[in-house]
Amino acid sequence: MARSDPRGFLNQLSTHCILDEFQRVPELSSYIQTIVDEPGNQNKFVLTGSNGLLLVDSITQTLAGRTELFHLHPLAVSEIIKHNPGFTLNEFLFHGGYPRIYNSQLNPTKWLKNYFQLYVEKDIRLLTNITKIDLFEKFVKLAAGRVGQLINASSLSNEVGVSSPTISEWISALNSTYICFTLSPHFNNYNKRIVKTPKLYFHDTGLLCYLLGINSMDQLDTHPLRGNIFENFVVSEYLKKLNNSGTEVNLYFWRDQKGHEVDLIEDRSTFLFPIEIKSSETFHSSFIANILYLNKLQGDEVLPAEIKGSLIYSGINESVFKDIQLSNWLSFFGA
Repeated sequence: MARSDPRGFLNQLSTHCILDEFQRVPELSSYIQTIVDEPGNQNKFVLTGSNGLLLVDSITQTLAGRTELFHLHPLAVSEIIKHNPGFTLNEFLFHGGYPRIYNSQLNPTKWLKNYFQLYVEKDIRLLTNITKIDLFEKFVKLAAGRVGQLINASSLSNEVGVSSPTISEWISALNSTYICFTLSPHFNNYNKRIVKTPKLYFHDTGLLCYLLGINSMDQLDTHPLRGNIFENFVVSEYLKKLNNSGTEVNLYFWRDQKGHEVDLIEDRSTFLFPIEIKSSETFHSSFIANILYLNKLQGDEVLPAEIKGSLIYSGINESVFKDIQLSNWLSFFGA
């Protein structure tokens, strides 16, 4: 009915309504425009969809200036812990943040398997002309194995058996469907040559664990990519923290070609706030060496007087060391 009789469809709705999977009938946006433009109109529409690119494209042409965009992430640690106060780090990593898993007390691996298959069969086909689904699935799992690393389209191309432009197109599809996001390098080079390739992260660590073949929490303790999974967890939680509070997201990483790297950078306009991420429970001064190196390049004149960076790790020792705040991941995100 939304397609065949859009006016009749909208006229039967109540004053306020939610239209899910809106990108499937984008032509509705022009009819909604006539409703919201009526003098004295108070009608509110919430337009949602799992395909961010198509959703935004369908509304910006006719509803520009009449809309506000929200990025709805999986549940954050601060939301999950209210109902699961005893959750361990491994439980957060393994379960991820999709609400259905918690609402129905589902097995994460089984649900995420079905979710991923539905995603490939439904959402991805709307974006890309994929003829060999098995190659795309292979690509996503290989991308999971490179989480937190610089994107190398050429390497992925060779392993998957498709062209580099196809890999770039598929990465873009993962971004627009909120499976993955890319973290760009910060280009303030301080007279040093810097890396300009982005990194790839997943919005949900539960899905990441499924793609890596992790089917029990115990496997996380000794998994070779545990550090990368924890880094993904912290970066995605930091992204949620900013988006959910309505704060402008200015997150990057910093890396020069001499091997100095800071995992996460928040650009605070007048200075860069560096954040290092370590899954270790024991603090070592070497953890903040690259923060101190970057801050030396920035110069004392631009840095704040007190806290000049942060380390987010698994330890319980929370203190300030050389003006760097040491924070346990749960106390940092759980409030």
